[in-house]
Amino acid sequence: MSPPTARVSGVGSTGDTLGTPVGRVLGTADATPLTFWVAVGPEAYLQLDDVVVTQRELPEPAGAVTISGVVTAVRARHEGAAFDSDVFAIADGMLPAQVQEAAEITVTRVEPEVYVPPMPGAVAFRAQGQARDEALSFDRMKRKLPIGTGRDGEPLFLNADFLDGSRGAHVSISGISGVATKTSFATFLLYSIFHSGALGGASETANTKALIFNVKGEDLLFLDHENNRLDQRTREAYDKLGLSAGAFKQVTIFAPARAGDPSGSADVASRLTGVDTFYWTLSQFCEQRLLPYVFADADDERQQYTMVVHSVTAHLARMAVPADGGIAIDGQRLSSYDQLVDHIVGELNDDESRGTWSGSSVGLGTINAFARRLINSKRDLGRLIRGDLPSGRAHQISTADSGQITVVDLHNLPDRAQRFVVGVTLKSEFERKEKAGTAKPLLFVVLDELNKYAPRDGSSPIKEVLLDIAERGRSLGVILIGAQQTASEVERRIVANSAIRVVGRLDPAEASRPEYGFLPPAQRQRALLAKPGTMFVAQPEIPVPLAVEFPFPAWATRPSEAGAATGTIRASLVNSANPFAVVGAARGNAIPDDEIPF
Repeated sequence: MSPPTARVSGVGSTGDTLGTPVGRVLGTADATPLTFWVAVGPEAYLQLDDVVVTQRELPEPAGAVTISGVVTAVRARHEGAAFDSDVFAIADGMLPAQVQEAAEITVTRVEPEVYVPPMPGAVAFRAQGQARDEALSFDRMKRKLPIGTGRDGEPLFLNADFLDGSRGAHVSISGISGVATKTSFATFLLYSIFHSGALGGASETANTKALIFNVKGEDLLFLDHENNRLDQRTREAYDKLGLSAGAFKQVTIFAPARAGDPSGSADVASRLTGVDTFYWTLSQFCEQRLLPYVFADADDERQQYTMVVHSVTAHLARMAVPADGGIAIDGQRLSSYDQLVDHIVGELNDDESRGTWSGSSVGLGTINAFARRLINSKRDLGRLIRGDLPSGRAHQISTADSGQITVVDLHNLPDRAQRFVVGVTLKSEFERKEKAGTAKPLLFVVLDELNKYAPRDGSSPIKEVLLDIAERGRSLGVILIGAQQTASEVERRIVANSAIRVVGRLDPAEASRPEYGFLPPAQRQRALLAKPGTMFVAQPEIPVPLAVEFPFPAWATRPSEAGAATGTIRASLVNSANPFAVVGAARGNAIPDDEIPF
């Protein structure tokens, strides 16, 4: 039989119920203002992440001090046993002993702020209702963003002030690929942002945009389709968070032009409609000075040939003239990226023109190093930089002219091409926000494999853009939601500028890195065991990361889960077929696929 709920004065302004008594503050272990131990009662229990509250009466004017915290360790032991082998005698009833459980409480809030330890013997309660909200500082949050439920099954929140740039910005999500469900949590976070009203009024939410780079299969090409595995239990989980379960309503999909296709059709297999092709014309490539993003490896920027890169980039911007979809340089018309590369290499190999293109102080070995790498890029970038398609055709990635969610599909592109697309797209979006000069409307950028684009060592154009977003994006309304397997391999300044840090299942070696020092020791250990759908979320107002279980995605996370599309799906710019059609779904045949690890 559970102990009765107790009412204790001094909590809040009205003396609200603290919760259920679970034990008393331990007297055999030191109690401090920041940590203490609770001896658990014989008919009660405490588990990791439970919220506990106790009180101490002080002389006026302090009065009653409420000390709240989260369980960060639990232990059980035999009291009366002297040797390890005593456990057998105790179990057989031959030796007197008593089993006692105790829980370590890490303090999250002291109200009023009189930092005194709780007294041994003081009653400890499992916090409920208002007491729980106060312990986790939810009562201080003017804009609460639901992020899932705790171990007690009650909703947990994120302070939107630390997400939208008001007091902080950016999210860093770490965990093992395929197990930590980093992308699932990132998309759930976006869904909560767009459907909870935490950002403000309806117009504010409607104008907010998100840019997602899809790098693994075609998993994110069906965000505007309801998940056909959505059941009543999942709907109830969303209802508990104040959200209605469903798909994203306004989604624009961009995919690269298919290699070798003169019509420039989108290179996707499972979704044939509602997809727009993206590419850059030769004229844009030269005019917008995009050549440095061809050399986007972090190691490249440390090489001497980067001087040649910048010299050739400036020369192309000066000399290239648009000509019938392609360009003309010194009267020679070029209609493909291959031809442009061959022309540049030819000019650099010519003794008379070499100095004009590369500068007079660059050695031949440096020029040859540049030429080799440029020639190697032809295979990867030929279908992205075009001179054979109509110049008036819509082909640019822009969140300003797209739906609320813009998905850029990269999974069919080689590594160099992925870097080019990410770098150029982020550059153009950041420059657009800079020209606007205002933080609103917000733009959320979801980028997986952040350690590839912004590694700890080296420098590259993409890394510089991401650093700019991390350091100045808050003031411009550009919020980075970065995901990576190893936060220890990501540029320190990007991680340091992330107000919200999220950890899923971790590799044992990675969990020992100092980048996860914000996790208590018990949570570091638990991160090695965390099941898909469980994340540890750290935010500035709460000193202990919260263990969060977020609901199963209500939108399709892969082609085989794609149900009906939302009624507001955006029609494709280039296709006139039925935008609701999905391969297989129209015939009632689901596409075979692996089960989602959730």
